[in-house]
Amino acid sequence: MARHGGRGWYGQVIAAAVGVAGLAVAASLWTAQAGPVNGHTQAGTSARHSVAKVAPVSELIAHASDRGARGVNITIDDGPDPVWTPQVLQVLKEYGVKATFCMIGPEAQAHPDLVKAVVAAGHRLCDHTVSHDTTMDHKSEAYQSKEILDAERMITEASGGVRPLYYRAPGGAFTPYSRKLAASHGMRPLGWNVDSKDFERPGTATIVTTVKNELPNGPTILFHDAGGDRSETVAALREVLPWLKEQGYSFGFPVR
Repeated sequence: MARHGGRGWYGQVIAAAVGVAGLAVAASLWTAQAGPVNGHTQAGTSARHSVAKVAPVSELIAHASDRGARGVNITIDDGPDPVWTPQVLQVLKEYGVKATFCMIGPEAQAHPDLVKAVVAAGHRLCDHTVSHDTTMDHKSEAYQSKEILDAERMITEASGGVRPLYYRAPGGAFTPYSRKLAASHGMRPLGWNVDSKDFERPGTATIVTTVKNELPNGPTILFHDAGGDRSETVAALREVLPWLKEQGYSFGFPVR
């Protein structure tokens, strides 16, 4: 669910230049991450040591697309959900679109088959914490660390060893500490430019209109596949994705 802080104005994003320079690193990390962590699953170990060391990335909040000025990033938050995630995956498949799924740790842990399905379809994973606490920017560093690193471990184990490449703070509740921590674990802090507000269930037509109206703000679009009835989201994606293609946009991933 959106709140604040993660949304950025495209023309003001200084992270773009930094992220583009790191695309080669992103590609190598994505290839390397496909194996299990240290050759096996490490359930029961502490979050701080459950994931092998990875190359750090920029701690600046990413908004830009790796496809350049005419690229867009579809991001899907709060899942995976056994009802809605498969439907979102099907729509993405129909239109040949890759997306970034920002997952809640316990949901990933509860539905490892869905996490694996997301990865198998070529989508990317994003850490969206354990409890989706939109006030975590007012909590202690120890609390923030546990929320981020426990979710990272849960998602990685559920995926069979594929690590999240991004970290999105619930409601955009980033802190300098949480950004630095995530980046040190190879997870680029991820914002958004277009908030579809689909979590409010305003109706499919309103969601579509919101996306079209806000697209000039920048390329990273926020949707949800959990947290309630997401039938409007699924229907909106069926309209938004072909419309974006008609406008000459290509689909990419957030810069790393």
